Amino acid sequence: MQKIHAFFMFEGNAEEAMEFYTSLFYNSEIRSISRYGKNEAGEEGKVENAIFTLKGQEFMCTDSVVNHEFSFTPSISFYVTCDHEEEINGAFEQLSEHGKILMPLATYPFSKKFGWLEDRFGVSWQLTLPH
Repeated sequence: MQKIHAFFMFEGNAEEAMEFYTSLFYNSEIRSISRYGKNEAGEEGKVENAIFTLKGQEFMCTDSVVNHEFSFTPSISFYVTCDHEEEINGAFEQLSEHGKILMPLATYPFSKKFGWLEDRFGVSWQLTLPH
């Protein structure tokens, strides 16, 4: 059992983000979703707690019950080692749509192909295809 999980805190779009992320990488799925019910702290039907996997790695997320003054930052990013060109190209293209490219997808001395971006949800991703 995995003992440390990255935990995403969204403001109303957790399910959309999970569906998007799990569509990008092989061996990825939404494992469980608990939703806020009527008269609970969060908006009814939104994600209270969920577990999903990306390339077999478990993550957790929620729709925050409060609006907050902070969001995600590139100082922490998810570093994904892709298995082949098709995966890195597709993931980079889709993640960068409505996002911000921090380093373009290219060949670098440390990687056959690498790109760093912030997606439309504000989450930072580093994608690599090793030599």
